[in-house]
Amino acid sequence: MTEFPRIDYEPAPLLSPAPPSGVAAEFIDLPHPRLDAGVPLMAALAQRKSARSYADSPMTLDTLGELLWAANGINRAETGGHTAPSAHGFNEIDIYVALPHGVYRYDAAHGRLVLKHAVDARNMTGYQDFVGKAPVDLVYVLRGSQVLEAPPKQRELFAAIATGAICQNVSLYCASEGLATVVRGWIDHRLLSDALRLNEDETPILAQTVGRPAA
Repeated sequence: MTEFPRIDYEPAPLLSPAPPSGVAAEFIDLPHPRLDAGVPLMAALAQRKSARSYADSPMTLDTLGELLWAANGINRAETGGHTAPSAHGFNEIDIYVALPHGVYRYDAAHGRLVLKHAVDARNMTGYQDFVGKAPVDLVYVLRGSQVLEAPPKQRELFAAIATGAICQNVSLYCASEGLATVVRGWIDHRLLSDALRLNEDETPILAQTVGRPAA
């Protein structure tokens, strides 16, 4: 029988949200992405990997804007199409962004961040010991109302496929730009829902840490 390698972590203590470091603006307009940036796709695929050590350096707004556009931004203005596929165009996955100065929801249609909660909730986005040490933690959240037209047995499947596509977009952008990232499924769903100020219709699916690689 095949044995899978085990990845060991030191569990991070359950902490309350930290006070924000800096002013949490209600809206943050994101710069337009550089469509000619980064390495070729095949080179990015060759460099894609998971990383669990991060440098203590902030992320620029330009990089954050490109990261989120690559994740699930609008790439066809005439139809509202996104960079990640979604079954039947449900677009049921929202991206929440945990930053040092607040928790934001990515508004792809307007290319901006919308403030949800003025706290530093990065350390609440997972149990791993490195959580909260990188400048950005992304959380992928299912809006259940968006998939009501799908048969009940397919809703979770559609959400999982869409989330996986978004995660891979982020991973390829990070590989292209020399950033470190890792997708994380070890999360406390109730704690995270409270930290992000989610309602009963919203469910966190996965988290993804992004930052500069540790030296």
